[in-house]
Amino acid sequence: MLDHVFTDAIGALRDALERALLERQAFEERLQADVLLGDLTWETSYGLPGEGTPPRVRADLTLDWPTWSQAAYRSWYIDEELSELPRIDIEVVLRVQRLVKPPEPADVLAALPMDSPEVSGERMSRSGPTVETVHSADMTESQHAFEVSYEGSYELDEAALADGSILDDHFSAIGGWISSTLVKLGDLDLAYVPAEEPD
Repeated sequence: MLDHVFTDAIGALRDALERALLERQAFEERLQADVLLGDLTWETSYGLPGEGTPPRVRADLTLDWPTWSQAAYRSWYIDEELSELPRIDIEVVLRVQRLVKPPEPADVLAALPMDSPEVSGERMSRSGPTVETVHSADMTESQHAFEVSYEGSYELDEAALADGSILDDHFSAIGGWISSTLVKLGDLDLAYVPAEEPD
């Protein structure tokens, strides 16, 4: 396995989500590299267990490792002075989908906090909501969805750079928070389109 602080962060977040008993969505995990700019991006999706396909409520997570963070990490790794702390940008999108009709945004937002729990002293801030409608090809059926994102960043100090296990402690609160928030969203009084039948 690649020994890198970014892969340590990915492992810590994945462990936190699985300890919270969330279910990773099949084929929804990607590690991408921007060939021109050099940024690395990891994306994954988790839902509550037993929700069907697609799940009624889902969390889409993105960790981004910018090129300048890699340069700062490389400088620290080869024993040069750490002039700027590397940073991982984090986005968590909470989504309610398969809805029979568009929800009232204020009702859904009432179940969502303005900020996430602290991750090493920082909190992710909530954005404005998005409500979407998807129609079938023949326009006879439609489904609706609601989503809101939380965005922030996590600065890696020298202790976290030297000991990847520190990331487990820092990311542990995220898994429980996402799980409890998905449960709150799933408990809202909303009507859903039935899940797809498995093949």
